[in-house]
Amino acid sequence: MTAFLLIWSPKKWPWPELPYVAKRVAAGVAVADVWGCGFARGILPGDRVFLHRVAQEPKGIFGSGYVTRAPYEVPDPATKRGYRLCIDFVYDWVVDAHEGVVIPREMLRTHPFSVQTWDAQSSGTVIKPIAEGALEKRWAELTGKRKPPELDVPNGPIQSSKVTAHAAAAEKNAAEGNVRTKPKVTPKKAPTRRAQGS
Repeated sequence: MTAFLLIWSPKKWPWPELPYVAKRVAAGVAVADVWGCGFARGILPGDRVFLHRVAQEPKGIFGSGYVTRAPYEVPDPATKRGYRLCIDFVYDWVVDAHEGVVIPREMLRTHPFSVQTWDAQSSGTVIKPIAEGALEKRWAELTGKRKPPELDVPNGPIQSSKVTAHAAAAEKNAAEGNVRTKPKVTPKKAPTRRAQGS
C-alpha cells in the first residue's frame, strides 16, 4: 500500500461543507468523496491518502482515507488537457480544518517527516516510505486506530463534498471567459468505391 497527499488550499477552493463532513465521519458514517489527483495515474484502490491544508493557517494534515477507485478522467474544458484526473476515496478520519489540523506544518518540518516535500502544488504526490511510516504512527497516536470504513456500494457516481467550491470555480471561469472549447472535428467521408466498368 502506498500513501499519497491530497492538497486543499482554502484560497483556491472554499469548502463550507467541511464541518458537516467531519461531523458525519466522527459519528462513524462512511463518507465517500472525490478529489483531483494531479497527473498521478499510479494510485490504486486500497492506497492511503492524507489531506493537507496549504496556503493559509492552520496548515497541516487534517484528514485521511482509503482510495476506492483508481484515477479516472473527468471532462474539464477549463484545462489544457480538456479533462482532470480524479480518485474516489472514503474518509477514515477528518477534522474541520477551518478550526485546526491534526498534525501541524511545524511538526512536518522535523525528522523523519522532513524527508518529504510537503509543499506540493497539486494532489497526487507520493509520500516517501520513511515519512509514511512515521506519519501513520503519529496519526494513530493522535486520532486512534480504526479499521478501514465499510463503504456501501454507491447507486451512481460519488459526488464531491466541495459543492460550493465547484460552483464558485465554474462561475469564475465563465466570468473570465476561461472555458476552452474543443475544436470541432469534421468527420471524414469514407471513400466511395466505383463500380467496375463505370
